[in-house]
Amino acid sequence: MLEGLEVKEKDFSVTYLNKDFRIDSQFYTKEPTKNPKLKYDKIGNILKKAQYGISISMNEDGVGYPIYRMNEIHNMLCDMEVSKFADISKSELKTFTLKDRDVVFNRTNSFEWVGRTGLYKKLDTRDFVFASYLVRFIPNENVILPEYLSAFLNSKQGIWDIKRRARQSINQTNVNPEEVKEIEIPLLSITFQEYLKSCFDKAFEHLVASKTTYTQAEQLLLQELNLIDFQPSQEPVNVKSFSESFGSSGRLDAEYYQVKYDELEEKVKSGSFVSIKDIRTDNFRGLQPKYVEDGDLNIINSKHILEQTLDYDNFEKTSSAYWDEQERARVFKNDILTYTTGANIGRTQVYLIDQKALASNHVNILRLDKGYNPKYIGFVMNSTIGRLQTEKLSAGSAQAELYPKDIDNFLIPIIDQGKQQQIADLVEQSFTLKKQSEHLLEVAKQAVEMAIEQDEETAMQWIKSQL
Repeated sequence: MLEGLEVKEKDFSVTYLNKDFRIDSQFYTKEPTKNPKLKYDKIGNILKKAQYGISISMNEDGVGYPIYRMNEIHNMLCDMEVSKFADISKSELKTFTLKDRDVVFNRTNSFEWVGRTGLYKKLDTRDFVFASYLVRFIPNENVILPEYLSAFLNSKQGIWDIKRRARQSINQTNVNPEEVKEIEIPLLSITFQEYLKSCFDKAFEHLVASKTTYTQAEQLLLQELNLIDFQPSQEPVNVKSFSESFGSSGRLDAEYYQVKYDELEEKVKSGSFVSIKDIRTDNFRGLQPKYVEDGDLNIINSKHILEQTLDYDNFEKTSSAYWDEQERARVFKNDILTYTTGANIGRTQVYLIDQKALASNHVNILRLDKGYNPKYIGFVMNSTIGRLQTEKLSAGSAQAELYPKDIDNFLIPIIDQGKQQQIADLVEQSFTLKKQSEHLLEVAKQAVEMAIEQDEETAMQWIKSQL
């Protein structure tokens, strides 16, 4: 009668050994399988420090210090840039500043995001802090290198143990860091861990090169448009006649008429330019997705549109059956995708892979007439030129929204075809470097899984073959 059920018998006294007094059956039936050839120890025993982040209000105005949040960890690394700042004291800064190679763990969010772990790599002289829903782990490097801890917590073995310890409620999932300390980690050799560190180091080098290449494209665009020293006006007052304002635009909100927008438009119109509505074939939002766990078709949400690329490795999933049902949401290679609702409104990236996907209802899909380079147009929309137009066109609303009709009104400067292609090539090169970085991190993760399931020698040979 019990065939097919997961059953494990435990003495009630065992629950006292757990810091959270776990009595839920899944915690015990999902215990990970250990490799008897390996020595294990609890993560808590190999940590020098575990620390919650700071709980404080944040701003997007650059006031204070950049602060990491739960959505700024991708592919086992903390993002190089963040969106929020925290205005904190010097003493708080000293307490919460991240150090190079700290391991950052996300303790609360959706079931999908909870437990996401990334290594912090210091890029420059700026000090970054971290928010309260993150935890900093500093391991004893005589036993465990930070790169190995990050790779293990992202491995299938680590994720399995984290998820079984997660507590789910209606709106969010939590993992007590004390539970993470109870996870048993194999004590692999430092020699093997150094190979993992090499993967992380090379991956970060590729990411830095990717960012540099993207910046080169930005500089080239601004040089071509004589905007290299352009600083938007801070003038709060602009006088417009009725015919110049509501009579032509239908807008009464003062923000729409700020001087800086006029200045940008004047710069763009001083050379050759086009409106999106004159060069596009399609311009519409995707559809509300129907998610299917372990589905075989990608769904692109607004959160997957990052500053310099799409988050290809973390797309949501649905069934391929919806490809025919949601025709309007289809995404094809070279489609221009824009973040249309919320905090990062205006972010725009081109879909660069030849793989079927659907866009959610908060992602705009733009396709161009033949003869227009989508990589160049998408890049301009994501640049200062596009972001200022986003700011203007979405102004005056309680909830930031960018509609297809607004995108139709974007002005795009048209520069020399050779320079357009040069920018497009730099964007492609930046994308390729990022994919190489992701590959190296995937190699590190798979090597950890291989070392646990088989042996270190097999895993090291795998790393060598991939490098």
